[in-house]
Amino acid sequence: MTAKEFPAGTVVVPSEQPINALYVIAKGTVRATYPGGEFYLSKGDVIGACELFFDAHFITYQAEEISSIASYPYSVTQLSAILRSNVEMATRIVTSMFKQLQDILDQYELASFDCDNFYHYLTDSYDGYLNFCKKHNISPRALPGLETLSELVLEEDVANWLGGYYSQLRTLITKTSIKDSDFLQGILLKASEDVYHVISVCRALYDYKSEIINLLMSENRLDFFDLYASLLYRIGSHADDSTSLIATLSTMMIQLESQPSIDKEMYKQRVAEYRERLNALDNQTESPSEGSAEAKAADIPDLRDSMNTILSYAKVDEETANAFRNAVGQYSKLTDKNNSDDSSRRLRLTITKLFYDIYERAFMRSLSDFEIPKILLMFFNFGYVDENLAGMDNAAYLYSIVGNLPSDPSRGVYTIYEWLHAIYDGKKTPSRNEFDADFQAHVHELKVTGKISAADETNMLKDREKQVLFELQNMFQSVNKITFGRISSFCPVFSEHNILKELDNSLVSADKVEETFNLLRSVDFSAYYREVIYTNPGLGIGKEYVNVEILPDIILMPNVGVRGVMWQEIEGRKRTTPSRMMISIFQMEDLTNILVRLTGDFRWEMCKRVQGARWNDISEASLTSEYFDYIQFYKKNHELSPDAKDKIKLNMQKAKNSFKEMFIRDYVSWVLFEGSGSPRLNKIARAILFTYCPFSKEIRDKLKMNPLYKETMERYDIKLGQKIHHFNNLFQKLKNMGVEIPPEIQAQRDYLGY
Repeated sequence: MTAKEFPAGTVVVPSEQPINALYVIAKGTVRATYPGGEFYLSKGDVIGACELFFDAHFITYQAEEISSIASYPYSVTQLSAILRSNVEMATRIVTSMFKQLQDILDQYELASFDCDNFYHYLTDSYDGYLNFCKKHNISPRALPGLETLSELVLEEDVANWLGGYYSQLRTLITKTSIKDSDFLQGILLKASEDVYHVISVCRALYDYKSEIINLLMSENRLDFFDLYASLLYRIGSHADDSTSLIATLSTMMIQLESQPSIDKEMYKQRVAEYRERLNALDNQTESPSEGSAEAKAADIPDLRDSMNTILSYAKVDEETANAFRNAVGQYSKLTDKNNSDDSSRRLRLTITKLFYDIYERAFMRSLSDFEIPKILLMFFNFGYVDENLAGMDNAAYLYSIVGNLPSDPSRGVYTIYEWLHAIYDGKKTPSRNEFDADFQAHVHELKVTGKISAADETNMLKDREKQVLFELQNMFQSVNKITFGRISSFCPVFSEHNILKELDNSLVSADKVEETFNLLRSVDFSAYYREVIYTNPGLGIGKEYVNVEILPDIILMPNVGVRGVMWQEIEGRKRTTPSRMMISIFQMEDLTNILVRLTGDFRWEMCKRVQGARWNDISEASLTSEYFDYIQFYKKNHELSPDAKDKIKLNMQKAKNSFKEMFIRDYVSWVLFEGSGSPRLNKIARAILFTYCPFSKEIRDKLKMNPLYKETMERYDIKLGQKIHHFNNLFQKLKNMGVEIPPEIQAQRDYLGY
């Protein structure tokens, strides 16, 4: 068979390509890669020797240098004949298989060691960080994701005897020159299964290590590198302990620079910023002034004794006021405010209970106040209570922006204070409580249980104050904790230790929200469209389905947080009302990621709302029913490769076996990666997402030539063409009648062209 030459960097065989040939390297070197490892093949090696019994490759093979490779037609049914009739080829296959298997086992051992090593490096680093903060009386910051990280425990690890078994087997076959084809075929079958299992474990190890790497350094800067760098910037490079911080950061950079999962450009940028900042610190002749923040705050007399201003305004009793002062005072003195011991936890619970009591009283008074003090607006919108707890610089910044916050109710972006006021003014209805009951259902339940009379029920439903109190006591308290993101260490008061990046950069504005939604809709144009019925008997239009876009209401919760929550998909029972999404007013996570996740959540819940009890009934095709069926029966799906099935299993474990969470993860990949031409999903998930969350026309046109989307796009275009043809006929009919096209029909025709 004539060998074909492959230039360096050429993919010889991609992962998931059907196995219909074996490839023997005549010259050169080929790099074999899979998630979590790589090895190299050279002259005489057989590409595919470890995948003989699978329908498709699960390893990618790429020419490392100019390589000559010969291909031989192959199928599983031919293997026995090859081993029996072609001794030279049989020897090549078996020899190469043993070599590749050993390389893969070596990669597994290295990956397993790395995971253990990185986990302990991470926990030791955090202990070192806490000790440093304690020594210098600095409140340590908590990182999202750290509290849920645990030492890796694999469900199905690689047996510790496997390496020795194949080593001895290799020696036995080499020394005795066994030629029996049935025996060799059995060895190759067992080896293929073992290789696949080892690579599956390596993928789990890779994902685990990637999670740790992301905690060490990430795009959103919620990482260990920033923890230590911030300490160094705070104490200055001339301080006594600065050398140890610089050494720790240098070690971290060495650990990170060679990791395959890290974004190289992001890493270079972060390191360059750090070195530039370090040079600036080195050029300082003295330590940073500690008095600058106090001086800045001294220019704002209102900030002095902020807590008493708030307590006085709320008109709470002396016992409550003293209890709150004492609790916040104790909290301020805690070196580690995130400590999980019983006393710290009880203290946070005490502050939380008192905070909401004071908040409720102060808010109700503010409803009749036309000149609300700025300190109270800071309390309402940020959870601010004390200038020292917040940090003087932070308190001054909050004071400077609170009178002109970048929210905009006309664009559906509310501060929590604006939202509560909108409920009091009757512009918005109260949100559902955590039991999914709205205000009307709550009041009716009170009547049914005999707690109020029928007359009381009627009066309560009209009472605006009762509606606001329902929102304050239910949605507000639940969502404030959820959006904060670290539930075990939640405390509603604004504290400097929760600030993980600059406040001005993390402040959520209506412009940022609008920009993010525009980006999302440029990919998933139909995300917030709802199908409604339009009729116009006067024009002979009996019943037409048209789509209207209703963007969500975004409520900014008064905390420094890392999460968002899609609280409800509609208001009451009317499907043409905005959904409600809540995020922190100071968002430490990437806003785009947050809003894309919430949109995925909305799509799932809105489909369930429309489908009702049949949301998972595959006989009635919908987003939720098809996706539910796909996940429920993925193990029996012959269209999915073993590799794809393993990925689904692993991702379901990460999603805690939640079908909705699994969908949201796929939706994020759909919008952020597949929409930019970077495939991340398997063919089944891709088809479902394309059917119910289609890309905009601009993206569809770019992807038309991509074979991954060809079949699904053809089906989509046929259905779209039928709809466009129907509306074109309707347009022509109306023109022939000499009447003006109704705006609803024109809007639907435009929608079909997106």
